Amino acid sequence: MASVHNVLLMKNTKDEWPNMASGEMTLRRFAVLMASASVISVTAHSEDMPTTELDTVVVSAPLAQKTLQSARPATVLTTEELATQAGNTIGGTLAKEPGMSNQSFGPGVGSPVIRGQAGPRVRVLQNGIGANDVSAISPDHANGVEPMLAERIEVLRGPSTLLYGSGAIGGVVNVIDNRIPGTAPEKLIGGAFEQRYNSVADENASTLKLEGGKGIVAYHLDGFYREQGNMHIGGAAIDEPAARASDPALEGVHPIQNSYGVINNTHARGKGGTVGVSLVGDPGFAGVAVNHLENNYGIPPDGTGSPPVRIELKQTKYNFQGEWKEPFALAEAVRMKFGYTDYQHTEYQGGMPGTTFTNKAYESRLEMPHKPLGSLKGVWGFQSVNSDFEAIGLETLIPHTNIDTYGLFAVESFEVDKVTLDFGLRGEHQTTSPQGLSSNYYTLISGSASALWKVNEQHQLSLAFTQSQRAPQIQELYSKGVHDATHSYELGDANLNKEISYNLDLGYRFNTDWVKAEVNLFQNWVSNYIYQQRTGEVFNEESESIEDFCTTSGACLPVVQSRQGDATFKGFESKLVFPLMENHYGLVDLSLFGDYTRGEFVSGYDVPRMPPLRYGFALDYAKSAWSANLRLTRAEPQNHPGQFDTDTPGYVLLGVGAQYEVKNFHQANLLLFARGSNLLNENIRNSTSYLRNFAPEPGRGAEIGIRMSY
Repeated sequence: MASVHNVLLMKNTKDEWPNMASGEMTLRRFAVLMASASVISVTAHSEDMPTTELDTVVVSAPLAQKTLQSARPATVLTTEELATQAGNTIGGTLAKEPGMSNQSFGPGVGSPVIRGQAGPRVRVLQNGIGANDVSAISPDHANGVEPMLAERIEVLRGPSTLLYGSGAIGGVVNVIDNRIPGTAPEKLIGGAFEQRYNSVADENASTLKLEGGKGIVAYHLDGFYREQGNMHIGGAAIDEPAARASDPALEGVHPIQNSYGVINNTHARGKGGTVGVSLVGDPGFAGVAVNHLENNYGIPPDGTGSPPVRIELKQTKYNFQGEWKEPFALAEAVRMKFGYTDYQHTEYQGGMPGTTFTNKAYESRLEMPHKPLGSLKGVWGFQSVNSDFEAIGLETLIPHTNIDTYGLFAVESFEVDKVTLDFGLRGEHQTTSPQGLSSNYYTLISGSASALWKVNEQHQLSLAFTQSQRAPQIQELYSKGVHDATHSYELGDANLNKEISYNLDLGYRFNTDWVKAEVNLFQNWVSNYIYQQRTGEVFNEESESIEDFCTTSGACLPVVQSRQGDATFKGFESKLVFPLMENHYGLVDLSLFGDYTRGEFVSGYDVPRMPPLRYGFALDYAKSAWSANLRLTRAEPQNHPGQFDTDTPGYVLLGVGAQYEVKNFHQANLLLFARGSNLLNENIRNSTSYLRNFAPEPGRGAEIGIRMSY
């Protein structure tokens, strides 16, 4: 059964719901569903049925601990869940989790959105080291992380985020793939093979993993290959009225070049592989790994008839990781991680190279989990990130810039009776040095505290408060020029101040034999919130000037500028699980879920690209080797799109899945799975996407796959 995550209660005021009447009806429907499910579960579920745990997965950061025993908010996707849930992107993989969504930019790009926060406010890690690609720089840049090779994905919030950087007010996504083995091998050769086919884009994907070893030597090998055609959708690619209303570049363009049932130029191909080896013994381990990734994907057309834009991405990573157990009296262990990333992608327009983005980044971490100091348990550490970034083309979009960041951090935990308390503190200094311009210096101090009160076996209360500071990123400061892939003229602001956010998170867990639940409320106050906003002006490529309206048809691009303003974010996440049946016919669970985020500036405008109110239910069935599920999600219209942006309509998303597992099949475990997605073939406009009016989400599709592990 899936782990349960998060609900909260909000005032039912006109400002807090996308639509007053819709919000009231939603709450009534949700209440009726829960009441009905309660009655059904009481009659169908015997009183003496044992209580099952909501989640027993161990979170690896900062100290190994079960999620139900931790005051640090966390979500974990295990190997079993990822086998059938992993998508092409990290954002797509996490999109069904409460409070999370996918900031898509066509099917080739999907960045995670957590409580309305994305980009630099959600840090993506790989085995505890930053991905250090340029996905946080711009929404059209894909993550340099392959989710199909992941063994687990952890989403951390609260004090744990301070281990990895300042300003991750959304959270930290850590993708773990065991490329550097840290434990002694159980056998000489083990591994897994997986093959998938998805009809929505005629996609074939293959992954292979081999790992094992002998004695003190452990190794890891993996590889993947994915190829897909243009993505099928449930209607027109471009919502012409909305596109014209939001994109002044379409003024005078008649007719708009549109497609139906498919998004052109979205075919893609990706491949990559890793080699890792470790020496493992009683004192600890030390290992290295080399990973190479290539990805070629297209940007959906903008309707003007401009030449198609494609992105060719190449990335090579070199990683070192080591651990020395109990090196001296105070330390339980000393851990060292080092990563070097050589990243490059080029944007081609009509086959001709345009802007090339490069990033050469070094990241190092030194962590020391200390032995208990009285009742205190925790970890201290140092982190540095040094990157050399450049974005050049016919004109320089972002100047050649060196970014140097050094941070010290500590996270501590102790228990007082039934209360577990966590504290985190991080100090960081960042220097941003653009070529030919004055350097910017930022001193960032962040802190966090959380508490978990285990009232009894059935009830738990949690409260977390985080204050974090974030320095502006280079594109927010220095962008100036045409960005081919986003079809826009981008302007930064070198005078931006650092962001300061104050985040409050209140949670409640309930666990009995007839219902299991977890509910979360959150409220974030952010000073000097940095965001990209269309100004309503256009850049005329022929005259190379900014105009109030387009004077040359087909030669204009919308102007997007970095701005700042005080903002608030509030919302809820919820999930309740009712065990409806458990007998010789099998086990059936009913889950009810919902989440919502509302972002507003103090000035009265809406924060752009917020996810809508979502709610729905899921039915899960399991018997012996068989399992199946049905999931229905209703998303309400997003009527708070932000200035110069357009509303997105509501939708209903229906999906089904089935799995059959055969254990000890010729000394291997075999998993067969099938999924049907968007079965109603809705033409879904994603409110968190910059391309919502040009590229809807995938239409009806069927996926089949086989996974063999041994």
